[in-house]
Amino acid sequence: MDEISALFQGFAVVLTPANIMLMFVGITLGVLIGVLPGLGGANGVAILLPLTFTMSPTSAIVMLSCIYWGALFGGAITSVLFNIPGEPWSVATTFDGYPLAQKGKAGEALTAAFTSSFVGAFIAVLMITFLAPLVARFALKFGAPEFFSVYLLTFCSFVGMGKGSPFKVLVSMALGFALATVGMDTVTGQLRMTFGMPELMRGFDFLIAVIGLFGIGEILLSMEEGLRFSGKSARINAKVVWETWKQLPRYWVTSLRSSVVGMWMGITPGGATPASFMSYGLAKKMSKTGDKFGTGEVEGVVAPETAAHAAGTSALLPMLALGIPGSPTAAVLLGGLLIWGLQPGPLLFTEQKDFVWGLIASMYLGNLAGLIVVLMTVPLFASVLRIPFSIIAPVIIVICAIGAFTVHHAMLDIWFMLLFGVIGYAFKKLDYPLAPLVLALVLGDKAEDSFRQSMLISQGDVGVMWSNPLVGSITTLALLMLCWPLISKLLAVIRTPKAKPAFADEQPVD
Repeated sequence: MDEISALFQGFAVVLTPANIMLMFVGITLGVLIGVLPGLGGANGVAILLPLTFTMSPTSAIVMLSCIYWGALFGGAITSVLFNIPGEPWSVATTFDGYPLAQKGKAGEALTAAFTSSFVGAFIAVLMITFLAPLVARFALKFGAPEFFSVYLLTFCSFVGMGKGSPFKVLVSMALGFALATVGMDTVTGQLRMTFGMPELMRGFDFLIAVIGLFGIGEILLSMEEGLRFSGKSARINAKVVWETWKQLPRYWVTSLRSSVVGMWMGITPGGATPASFMSYGLAKKMSKTGDKFGTGEVEGVVAPETAAHAAGTSALLPMLALGIPGSPTAAVLLGGLLIWGLQPGPLLFTEQKDFVWGLIASMYLGNLAGLIVVLMTVPLFASVLRIPFSIIAPVIIVICAIGAFTVHHAMLDIWFMLLFGVIGYAFKKLDYPLAPLVLALVLGDKAEDSFRQSMLISQGDVGVMWSNPLVGSITTLALLMLCWPLISKLLAVIRTPKAKPAFADEQPVD
């Protein structure tokens, strides 16, 4: 019951007038970020992170986490009303959400989406409440080899569990590692890859990289595609909400299954996007009305939205307990914690109890506040999309530039932001994933430090990675994940029956 008492203490920390105001401001900004294609949760948090530098860590994380919740909610608005996914994980929501809107049931579709999002996030927060302290206490036994093995498992999981090309994941991650080495070597104090530029002594700031990769990259892509906004209008009133809520309990099995899928994909590096597609596919396969999916089924909205929010919320568990983010947005929040002088990981639960439990309490309150805000402001945010993209795009670029300049007050950072924007655009055009690059940029130096400390402890013996059952099992699992694409192909070849020769059934010619 220690977790319950600590959680109530967290509510006491968060429930101040200032934090409640920041919560609603964050939710509103987050929904706007989710509504506007070209921003996204990770970039929205990155752009607005400099606003929190003068706040206390608790107030800052309350606002940023609420921006995150708001972005998760906001992506459904454009998916349902305009058939434009505001976020990548909202693509599956368009399959049935937009057909519902075309039938004049936009209010019903949005209510189902928002409520399912609330349920998925709530179940995930419950899991974080009770599992995070256990994971943190277990992680206190970790030394340098154990931490490196966990980092290795995280990196290798992107290769083994990713849906795209393993080669492209490795290329993206390798670029992130290369960027992470720029600057001063924390072990020897020597400069690496600075090319005589004093400005590069501090390395590439992850915030500049994220703003460019996600924000500028998306804007460039949207400009090329000639994005235009048009769609259905929506009105949500109490009657629509109540009638939809009365229907939703019949989908409780779908919600529970989607929550489990989302939590698993959030804790592992799968992420919200594959979780939403996986849940939609399972719901279509197992539903009695699966053949009607794609024509406007409420269950087709419930499944992806529940899974996406469960995954997005669960990604914070490894970030808090182990210092390893489970999503690009969690990676940005991890960078924010480091900027505020907090070290994510198991010691955070003993050294910064008020902060940790204040954050977990804000998840409950922010999720509830997000549901209220989106139900009340759908028409307002829908009207924003009627502004021409030629006006919205320059505003987003200016906001990105201000956010980048604020980090170090250096003009060079704006040029770096534009450079990362071009890289992000190229990656998206060539279908290279950005999440491994961001993860490697954020965690590359930490993984390097842990590895070099392990080598110093063992005097250069790599066998230290199998020196006890814990580190040995994690390292072996990591290598298995790294080789899994090859193993799976080999297994597929073995299982495939050999083709019968074309002439085997031919009769001999006399």
